[in-house]
Amino acid sequence: MTQQLHTDELFNLDLIHKYDKAGPRYTSYPTAPMFHTGINGTSYAASLARASQVEGPLSIYLHVPFCDTVCYYCGCNKVVTKQRERAVPYVEALLKEIDMLADTVGRKRLVTQLHWGGGTPTFLNESQIRSIMGRLRERFEFASDAEGEFGIEIDPRECEDDTVRILREVGFNRMSMGVQDFEPDVQKAVNRIQSEEETLNVLQQARAHGFQSINIDLMYGLPHQSVESFDRTLSTIIDFSPDRIALFNYAHLPRMFMPQRRINEADLPSPGEKLNILKLSIDRLLSAGYVFIGMDHFAKPDDELTVAQREGKLYRNFQGYSTQADAELLGLGITSIGYVDGAFFQNLKTLEEYYASIEAGEFPVFRGYQLSDEDHLRRHVIMRLMCDFALDFKAVEKKFGIDFAAHFAVETAELHDLAADGLLSLDTNGLQVLPGGRLLIRNIAMVFDEYLRNRKEEVKFSKVI
Repeated sequence: MTQQLHTDELFNLDLIHKYDKAGPRYTSYPTAPMFHTGINGTSYAASLARASQVEGPLSIYLHVPFCDTVCYYCGCNKVVTKQRERAVPYVEALLKEIDMLADTVGRKRLVTQLHWGGGTPTFLNESQIRSIMGRLRERFEFASDAEGEFGIEIDPRECEDDTVRILREVGFNRMSMGVQDFEPDVQKAVNRIQSEEETLNVLQQARAHGFQSINIDLMYGLPHQSVESFDRTLSTIIDFSPDRIALFNYAHLPRMFMPQRRINEADLPSPGEKLNILKLSIDRLLSAGYVFIGMDHFAKPDDELTVAQREGKLYRNFQGYSTQADAELLGLGITSIGYVDGAFFQNLKTLEEYYASIEAGEFPVFRGYQLSDEDHLRRHVIMRLMCDFALDFKAVEKKFGIDFAAHFAVETAELHDLAADGLLSLDTNGLQVLPGGRLLIRNIAMVFDEYLRNRKEEVKFSKVI
């Protein structure tokens, strides 16, 4: 049940200090480090064939890797280039991959969700965007504009005068835009120069052309940020009043992400200042009427995410929180990840390998993971915790035919420790995450991650706060 909280209830500094460790974001379970190369294009083809025989909606994620310039904070899979012609063979390969998927899955299942991510999807020109969307709609059956969620990530620096109109024309009805911070010294330090004027112009166009939902991404922990400076960015965004706001924690991992090596660590806010920025942000967003959905997401009270959470129908996938709980996911383009027939499938990571696989008529999958019955059980438990801030033990027992207390004896003992610290309340029927545990929901979910518990080698995850 969604309820409006106060900052002091959510932001418990003692708990944050005690539990601020690294952990998965649980956009999947098992998490991506568990994927292996025993899953390949042949496995995918077999799963798609089985998926063609069942009912239920589909979600499609399409990855456009190209960026004109590199943002130093970015950890996404991208290809930085100013050569626009490099998109030509990529679009041709995408069209072939769309055909391969459609030939296997067929048109029986309705596409209720589409998301273009990147990179920078608007790196593509009008002809390329129309070509891809035209092929998708030709080969798959799409839900109506009123019923489907069709989103695209936007960089306002890559928008011409008519880009927003074109995107709406081809069928996008949701937009997500990265802002991070409007302060000039912060933007210079992370190599993302993006004025308020060009950003708000694109957002205003989106509203004028009938986009149904607008999300803004902000990031705290970037160089030169302070409580005072970030307050100015928050004021501008709150004044615009987007439907959703994602407030991401900048994870400085220069050994994993080369562009981050260009960030001067001495310019990063201190841990104390970073927490103060987070507290300010929560306070400002709650005071402006936004509901804390979970993790780093806020939405208006009447937003579909808020309604879905209130009704116990919220879901989580690689794009974050979603209302499409029962949709299997097809991934298109390099590095994309799909979930079909009870298994995860990830596409090849380099353009050269991807092109070669598509040219050979083979699905470009290089790794994945087939879930066991135990994986499905734990995936469900973690999903409900992340989405509901609660867990009904009896409902889990009924769904999976287990005795919760016996099956999760080790986990239950750990839950009692978290309850003693005030993260959650616990009884024989279930658990309820308390306000002070909501920012630390990843810690609670980690209790049920048996791979994390048994992992021998170190895997780098971001800090939970």
